[in-house]
Amino acid sequence: MSWPRPEGISFPDRYHECIKGVVAIIATIARFEPVHINVPNGNYRRIVRETLAAHKVPLGRIRLHEIPTNECWARDHGPAFLVRTHGGRTEGAIVDWGFNAWGGKYPPFDADDEVPTRVADVLGVQTVFHPGIVMEGGAIDVNGEGTLLTTTSCLLNPNRNPDLSQTDIERYLCDYYGQSRVVWLGEGIQGDDTDGHIDDLARFIDERTVAIGMEQDRRDANFDVLRDNRDRLDDAHDANGRAFDIVELPMPRPVLYDGQRLPATYMNFYFVNGGLIVPTFGQPERDRRALAILQAWLPKREVVGVDCRAVIWGLGAVHCLTQQQPRW
Repeated sequence: MSWPRPEGISFPDRYHECIKGVVAIIATIARFEPVHINVPNGNYRRIVRETLAAHKVPLGRIRLHEIPTNECWARDHGPAFLVRTHGGRTEGAIVDWGFNAWGGKYPPFDADDEVPTRVADVLGVQTVFHPGIVMEGGAIDVNGEGTLLTTTSCLLNPNRNPDLSQTDIERYLCDYYGQSRVVWLGEGIQGDDTDGHIDDLARFIDERTVAIGMEQDRRDANFDVLRDNRDRLDDAHDANGRAFDIVELPMPRPVLYDGQRLPATYMNFYFVNGGLIVPTFGQPERDRRALAILQAWLPKREVVGVDCRAVIWGLGAVHCLTQQQPRW
C-alpha cells in the first residue's frame, strides 16, 4: 500500500476523514497478513506509526518503506509480481509497467511511475521487466489458470497506448502477465474516472467463477452497462475453452457527494490469506446481501466488510489501495 498525503489530490477537503477509512482497511488486512506501506520519508514513518498505533493497529504486522508516491493507489502504480518454478527452484520477478495517472488526468505522476522498480530494490528482486507501455493493475484481473479479464473502454482508450491495437495489447498482456486468453468486457460503471477498470465491474472469485455487479433499477445509468457486460461474459470462455460460472451481486444504491456520483461497487474486494475484504457503503440490506453471496461461494474464507463511505470519495476502495505480493 501507499500512504495518502494531505497535499495529494485523492481526497480533496476530506483528507482527515478519509485517512480513517484507509486505516480501517489496513487494520482489517493486518488481521490476515503483514502489510507493507510506502511512505515519503522518515518523518512520515513517525506519523504513520503514531496514526496506526492510535487506532490500535498491531505495528508488528506493519512494514514501512521510504518510497515516495504522488498518490495512494498502489493497485495501479505498484509492482505486478510474477512467480515461476525454474531449474528446480521458485523465483519471483516484477513487471514495471508505465504509469500515466489514468490517461494523464492527474499530474504529476513521476514518483508513482517509479514505484515498481523501487519496490524491487527494497525487496531484493533481481528480475524487473519493463514492457514500455502504460498499464494499471486495476485494469486487469486473472484467474490463476491463464485467463485475464479486462475492458475495451480502458485498455483501448487512446489516452494510454494510442499506437497499439487490440491485438498488440493482448500480446503484451499474455507475454508479461503469463496469460494465454484475454476476455474483453465493455464499458465501466458510473463515477469511475479510470475509463472503466475491471476491478469495479467484474472479478474472478475462483478459476471458473466470475462475480459481477448487477443493477436492478432500469432507470440507473449502470443498468445497460452491466447488462451488456453480463451478456459478454455469457458468451466468453476461459483459456481451457470452458464457460464461466457467473455470480451476480447487487450494486449499492448510488453514493453521491456534493452532487458527484462515486464509483461504489462491491467488486472492489481484495483477497487476503484466508479471507476476502469487501467494501461496504452503509447500506445494511445490500451490504449484507453482497457479503452473504460471497461467503456462500467462498466457504473456506472469512468474508469481511469494511466501511468505504469515506474512502470512495477518492474514487477507489479496497482493491485500488492494495497490491498483493505472492509467496515464493
